[in-house]
Amino acid sequence: MRISSSQYFNLNVASMSDQQSTLASMYQQISSGKRILTASDDPLGAAQAVQLTLKSGALSQYGTNQTTALSSLQQEDSTLSDVSNVMQSIQSKLVQAGDGSLTDADRSSVADAIKGYRDQLMGLANTTDSNGNYIFSGLKGGTQPFADDPSGVGTTYSGDFGQRTVQISEGRSIAVGDSGASIFRSVSPTESDPVSSADKNNTGSGTISAVSMQDTSNPNNASTYSIKFAVDATSGATTYTVTATPADSSLPTTPTAYTGKTDITLGGQKVTIDGAPANNDTFTVQPATKDDNDIFATLDNLVNALKQPTTTPGAQAALQNALTTAGTKIGNTFNNVLSAQTVVGGREQEVQATQTAMQTTQTQTASDLANLTSIDLVSSISSYELTQSSLQAAQMAFSQIQKMSLFQYLGN
Repeated sequence: MRISSSQYFNLNVASMSDQQSTLASMYQQISSGKRILTASDDPLGAAQAVQLTLKSGALSQYGTNQTTALSSLQQEDSTLSDVSNVMQSIQSKLVQAGDGSLTDADRSSVADAIKGYRDQLMGLANTTDSNGNYIFSGLKGGTQPFADDPSGVGTTYSGDFGQRTVQISEGRSIAVGDSGASIFRSVSPTESDPVSSADKNNTGSGTISAVSMQDTSNPNNASTYSIKFAVDATSGATTYTVTATPADSSLPTTPTAYTGKTDITLGGQKVTIDGAPANNDTFTVQPATKDDNDIFATLDNLVNALKQPTTTPGAQAALQNALTTAGTKIGNTFNNVLSAQTVVGGREQEVQATQTAMQTTQTQTASDLANLTSIDLVSSISSYELTQSSLQAAQMAFSQIQKMSLFQYLGN
């Protein structure tokens, strides 16, 4: 087979062109440090690199989410810690208010101190984050959750009952906030004491104690009990009748004589009535319900009770009953705050554990991507120089061969 001069010329030019193209590609790889610059360099590797890049981007976003979630949880944790401290201060003042040696003026001073703590609590309930959003407004971050009720007792809640969530990993989202209603207007029935109270229209000097739990498994503990007194106008004999909703079949069906300080069993609970209740005076014992437990209303009622003069036995009894009721409600709210703080702390730990695990995954993904796409610089430079030398040799040989012709041969 004979090869013409033009064919030979074209073959050599094409070969050197390919080598130059290879050198250019190798130079780009060395300059960028990347082995795969286009999908044609390694179709399978390029597809794998795309998947790893997408995974790395998702992990990076999850990392940002985790930082945001942790910041929100830490702020809520810190705020709840401050709330706990205020609640402890209120409980200390409540104990002080029960000191029988205090004068009306002394109790008024205690009331002012409790009112100050109540205002601190309101400020904490309306805490905002760095973006100006209220952390206890549920999903309505731009709405102030709490405001004083126009009646002067309690608050109005303008937030909602939702929880903001953040996705911290594939398939896992975590709550990063709680509604103010669940913190300041609610209690946990399983971790709260039943509430005993006296009717506001009582006129006698009867007092009711806090509830003492005797049997936590008694199903009748879920009932609301009413203890109503009757005083015979002729004999002066005092009796009481206990009713329950739902009904408690273990209760006496006839009135019981009252002759003074008496322990009364209510399902698996017990309360003590003391003093001299008047005709139609009523006392109530009810389980702590999840809702309708506004701590601000409790404190407002307590402040009002402490500011009332106690010049009569009836007024003294009213104060004692108010202290008993407030003490139970404040304790229940305090336990609710501690429970919420425990839950928030658990969320913080989960986010931190997820961060640690994801950092390991991010490092491994980055390593896999680098191994797949990066070049071995020493080997690549060596190959580049070898290819360059080969091209130079081919160019020199071609320049010599193309000078040869039959006329040059005959002339020699």
